[in-house]
Amino acid sequence: MTREANDPQSGFTLIEALAAMALMGLLVSALAVITSHWLPNWDRGLRRIQGSESVSVALDRISADIAASEFIRPDGQTKSVLFDGSETSITFVRISLGPKGGRGLDLVRVAGAGEGDGAVVTRKRAAFAPGRSSDRDLVDPVVLLQAPYRVSFAYAGADRTWTSSWRNAEKLPAAVRVTVRNAGDASTPSVSRIAVIHVSAPADSVCRPADSSCDRQALSADTTVGRASARSEP
Repeated sequence: MTREANDPQSGFTLIEALAAMALMGLLVSALAVITSHWLPNWDRGLRRIQGSESVSVALDRISADIAASEFIRPDGQTKSVLFDGSETSITFVRISLGPKGGRGLDLVRVAGAGEGDGAVVTRKRAAFAPGRSSDRDLVDPVVLLQAPYRVSFAYAGADRTWTSSWRNAEKLPAAVRVTVRNAGDASTPSVSRIAVIHVSAPADSVCRPADSSCDRQALSADTTVGRASARSEP
């Protein structure tokens, strides 16, 4: 039986109200099931994108630092260049960065530290002074990567043969391979980048005063390296 719109007893019957509530419950349940399926995938995808961006930024920073390594000896008596590279850490000298860095040199160390969820890859620095190259003076730690990412290094000389360390050598490596891997997921492929070091010899080997055929333009192009070596070697 139908009722007029102005009938004071017009409205939904109990059966109609129960049917509407049942339909609403079905809709809410369907939305909950759909959300439970796509929300974790969306969260994983977002974390993967953020991780890829952090790895890319860290590789850019580390590669730029290594490429700017200077041919510096710790003191006037040592023949080996100040460059210490292992599979998990690397220490070198480069021109200072930042508005307060001036025109000096920095001793830079990039290394992994910590274990498990607390593992990080940090960059530390200290003003370089001839005869003092201790890692204990390093300050200004900057976190480049956090767990689960790990970084490793490999080194190649002029023969392009890769090795896991570069220590007490009289020359800088020609290139350094920086590899970042996800320690928490073995199925994720590692990402690597090769940093080619611009300086391969000390500044005084570019041109000798007694050599009349010396290329002065080449020497002029390396004035930055010359100033750096002059400040670090007596």
